[in-house]
Parts: sequence; structure tokens; C-alpha cells
Amino acid sequence: MVQGKALCSDSIVRVPEREVSSRLGDEVAILELDRGVYYGLNDTGAFLWNLMQKPVRVNEMRAALVEEFHVDAETAEKDLLRVLADLRDAGLIEHVEIG
Repeated sequence: MVQGKALCSDSIVRVPEREVSSRLGDEVAILELDRGVYYGLNDTGAFLWNLMQKPVRVNEMRAALVEEFHVDAETAEKDLLRVLADLRDAGLIEHVEIG
């Protein structure tokens, strides 16, 4: 896991195996086990959560957002990096290095 390094388009992120989540319609509920706190993700967040079940590059997630939600790449990347930083700060995803 990469600590303290800023996320960028080449970063790789994933959901740690310890996270417990459940789909609720178009949304996802996540239980952060270390603190026992529940988080909810809307349909866009649930789409991203699904992508992060295995290590994935941020630029691949951006491309998937552009295709799925018909948003421009610049907006998608800006919003994606903010959401990923929030999820990482909450301990829900990991910034990893593969290789």
C-alpha cells in the first residue's frame, strides 16, 4: 500500500479484502470494520466500487465513467480523484503499487 502519495491518473487503487459491502438497489452500503462505521455510495459511487474490486488504474476508471455516464474526461478525472481521495482517507480503498 502507498502511504501519503497523491493519487493521479496512473495510480492503482483497490478495495481491501477486509471491507464488507452490500448492494442496495443502485447504491452500495459499506461497513468500515476497524471503526464500525457505515458509508453509502450513490449509483456512480457503486459503479466505481465495482471497478475497484480488483486493482485498477485511475485512468481506466475515468474512461469507464466517460463511457457509462457520458461526461467529459476532464470533469470525470477531477471528480474521480476527489472521490478516491475521500474513500482512501476514510480507509475504504488502498492506493497500491503493482509490479
